[in-house]
Amino acid sequence: MAYDPEPPKRSPNPTICRTPPSGGNAPLPDIKSSSSDIAAFVAKARSMSPYASDGRGRLLFALDATMSRQPTWDMACTLQADMFREAVGIGSLDIRLVYYRGLDECRSSGWISDSAKLARLMSTIDCRGGNTQIGKVLSHARSEAVASGIKAVVFVGDAMEESVDDLCAKAGELGLLKVPVFMFQEGHDAMAEQAFREIARLTGGAWCRFDPGAATQLRELLRAAAAYAVGGREALRRLSTTVTSATRLLGQMKS
Repeated sequence: MAYDPEPPKRSPNPTICRTPPSGGNAPLPDIKSSSSDIAAFVAKARSMSPYASDGRGRLLFALDATMSRQPTWDMACTLQADMFREAVGIGSLDIRLVYYRGLDECRSSGWISDSAKLARLMSTIDCRGGNTQIGKVLSHARSEAVASGIKAVVFVGDAMEESVDDLCAKAGELGLLKVPVFMFQEGHDAMAEQAFREIARLTGGAWCRFDPGAATQLRELLRAAAAYAVGGREALRRLSTTVTSATRLLGQMKS
């Protein structure tokens, strides 16, 4: 899914593309694994070595862009710059934006290594009503883990309306590939918390809650995730001496 996107145009009646639109963000397909797919996946997972920092991190930055999420989307549009700034002292960071909204719309950007470019892209995307599509995000993360070696996934959302068992199966595959998922939950939805905690556990990642509209809390969480994506546990450990959120993430992650 190596598409370098032009931002989708705002429209009150969006067209959902089943094939990548010319110049647009690539829609994510439903991924169903056959027996041969699973066997090949397991073989690939076994051949991969544990995380080794090379000074360059690739991070999947996924957000719920359904209708209730516009204030948080706008906040994340500003705060994403802190992830790039955190990476500067360690190495470099590439981010791929993934978002879902509306009726069965889930899209991915190309790899972005510039905060201003990511901000421009995010500023053109509006939130639209619809159900959660976390399963598609996890499936895409698995594909990217094999294809381009992502180091971590960040998900920001407040709800979960899917089968927990299905999500856990996909999370387990990411765990085999040693790709931790940082699940950042806004608010106190109990069903979302249960699912988010389990996804984090199965992937060797971490779950943290932040208060609605709490920019400082979300900023610290994003900084911590970026530090891990670029420099691994050691970078997260160094950050934990000054940033409380980094300590919270580190305490949950598997050794």
